[in-house]
Amino acid sequence: MNLGQTRTRLVEAGAALTAVVLMAGCGSTYRSVVTPIQQTGPVPQPASYVAVVSAPSPTTPGIATLIDYSGDSVMAQAPIGIGPLLFALDETGSTGYTVNSDGTLTNFPISNNSLQAKNVIYSTLASTANPISLFAPAAGLWAADLTGNNVDVFTSSPATLKLSIPVAPVPVMVIGSATIGQRNYALSQVVDSDGIDCNSAPAAVSQSGLVTPIEINENTADSTIAVGKCPVYGLLSSDGRRLFVLNRGSDTVSVINIQDNTLDTCSPFTNQAGQPVTCHPTLPLSTTAINATGITPPNGTAGMTAVAGPIFAEYNTATSQLVVANYDGSTISIIDVSLDEYGNDSPTFGTTYTVPVGKNPAAVTVLFDGSRAYTANQTDGTVTVVNLSSRTVEKGGANALAVMGHPRSISSTQNSEFGKVYVSSPDSNFLTVITTTTDLIDTTIQVEGNIVDMHTTTQNGSSGNADNVSRKPGYGQPCYLPDTATTKYSASLASCQAMPVPAS
Repeated sequence: MNLGQTRTRLVEAGAALTAVVLMAGCGSTYRSVVTPIQQTGPVPQPASYVAVVSAPSPTTPGIATLIDYSGDSVMAQAPIGIGPLLFALDETGSTGYTVNSDGTLTNFPISNNSLQAKNVIYSTLASTANPISLFAPAAGLWAADLTGNNVDVFTSSPATLKLSIPVAPVPVMVIGSATIGQRNYALSQVVDSDGIDCNSAPAAVSQSGLVTPIEINENTADSTIAVGKCPVYGLLSSDGRRLFVLNRGSDTVSVINIQDNTLDTCSPFTNQAGQPVTCHPTLPLSTTAINATGITPPNGTAGMTAVAGPIFAEYNTATSQLVVANYDGSTISIIDVSLDEYGNDSPTFGTTYTVPVGKNPAAVTVLFDGSRAYTANQTDGTVTVVNLSSRTVEKGGANALAVMGHPRSISSTQNSEFGKVYVSSPDSNFLTVITTTTDLIDTTIQVEGNIVDMHTTTQNGSSGNADNVSRKPGYGQPCYLPDTATTKYSASLASCQAMPVPAS
């Protein structure tokens, strides 16, 4: 075969192969020859909502409003009970509960698809019931009930009274967590059944408060634990090993070791590693008044008062810090409550820094990373921003953020780089939204009626109970008589709850 014949046959073979390939491809499923590239961009913002309960008037139905985190837009609304007084969100962020002026209890879904009037469920409280605080764990509902000095336990849907557990006199709050502990705890003020003394003159109260541990599985009460005067608020550490009780009348925080269900008391001892350990049953908060050349933090700064008046706190998991809002001293206390690897108090446990903020901080929230705290200053109508690393005020005084009304509730969410802080006032129908990237007010959202309370479904900034507990004004919760210049505190619980804010 000569060279020309070889070339001819090679050409013919190539043509035949091409024909076979073309014939084989006919009718086959299309296969992409290029691997598609997935879109890139910022991490999606978290699916989080702000649930707001407002009251147009004491005699008309309240309104539950669901606001989307990412767009600050109203997603759903539904009427609830007449004149809502308390609003708590359960630990899962899926169900809301209110106690209403007409003696009813409502529970409703926290979902933009399900928050509708037909899905709001009502039950009737006993005619003698006087619940002043709600606690909503992942399942069930607990209420501090002044009638009979009981803790009422509700189950099912609608919430139905299962039983009442007798506790120490004048119970003002229930706290715990079924997911990390075997007990709930009832805080009792023991005296002051009308709720005025612990609100207007807590330091003058002579009787110490009591905490009643309640075994969740048996629904039985254990022996009481003595704490300070006028206990008003309690919260857990995220690991469930410590309970912190804020005593407004004593200017202290009582520390309960949940592992042995007693005050965190012990003689100095050595741990498993042979290191000395000291326990801390009580953390003092009041600051000695000093002059401009006096002591510097952690003991205080110039001009601080000698009173604290703690009424609210958050525990930050990232830093193992307790951040306390001191209402009467217009300060916050930043307390190291870290534990060692054995679950004992760490060597730095109890180290406290005090930072002045706006006038009468009624609540505080801490960002997820523990970088900053934001206080709701009720009398000033402002929010103070505090750097928790340097323990300095970033925005305060003339530079504080002015909000609508006299704020009493503040909450944060920071699932992504773009965190937000929400602020509400009982004398305003506007929810203020602060963006944490700039610490400026991003927007305000109007709802129907003044805001009773608000919670975020995904707080993430701290653990404890900022969202699943609600309290009526009084019994240590800030409360004013607005038309009195010299005495700003209400002379009766009824007027306290009707107008719990100062005159402008």
